[in-house]
Amino acid sequence: MRDPFFTPPGLLVNAATPIAKSLALKSLPYHAHEILSAFCFYEFINRVVSPYVSARLAPKTYPHLPRKTKVDWNVHFVSMVQSCFINALALWVIYADKERRNMDWKERVWGYTGAGGMVQGFAAGYFAWDLLASAEDVDVHGWAALFHAASALTVSMMGFRPFVNYYGVNLVLYELSTPFLNIHWWLDKLRMTGSTLQLVNAIALLTTFAGSRLVWGTYQNYCMYKDIWRAVQHPGELPVPSWLALAYLASTTFLSGLNLYWFGKMIQAVAKRFQGPKEGNDKKRR
Repeated sequence: MRDPFFTPPGLLVNAATPIAKSLALKSLPYHAHEILSAFCFYEFINRVVSPYVSARLAPKTYPHLPRKTKVDWNVHFVSMVQSCFINALALWVIYADKERRNMDWKERVWGYTGAGGMVQGFAAGYFAWDLLASAEDVDVHGWAALFHAASALTVSMMGFRPFVNYYGVNLVLYELSTPFLNIHWWLDKLRMTGSTLQLVNAIALLTTFAGSRLVWGTYQNYCMYKDIWRAVQHPGELPVPSWLALAYLASTTFLSGLNLYWFGKMIQAVAKRFQGPKEGNDKKRR
């Protein structure tokens, strides 16, 4: 399936080609415009759209937030837009790209379609923006967020060799839980902690996180590792360099570990918000 986005400008293709050749990212020049478009779009949302819209939707909250919380708010705003967009795009490509759907294990490792490259381009643009935002305000987001952005960007860029581009689209669906995570965070800041709305959202958050990241993500990683191992055992004309297999394995394993860590933290956070009053407090009230 061809890339349905607009044709990349020749000037940008020519500028990206030397970089692509030096990094062995053959399909990068044809999706550089999507990376650049996504990066600029999310930066515009962060700097302009989020402050403008948030101040009007939450006039009693947003303008009075401390700097660090306001920075975090804007990042969640960008994340909300990005996750809704990339989820819809990935699901559409998974459904509509028949060429991709009929791939065998060799094509799942080395195959490429324009539509799949488009999804990875937009995802890479966001992760590039996320990496910059995390580095700029590491005191707000923490080192784990910085390493997550770096790992996610590395995995996305490797898809332009092309390499396991098939699984790159599938793993984008990690983001299915992200809208609920953002809503959960906003409800805290809007003083709706422990509300019925937050409880319903928390159930949706934990369900989608476990389903998309721990179940779907783990299964996709297993299938991907199996296909990569086949490619290593049967190199033919397209050998998998050991460094590439190890780099991808390390990045995806790190991301999977973070998902398990964050899931545990989320369960603790949700339980804390909805646990009943402590026994000591009950005795005092009596």
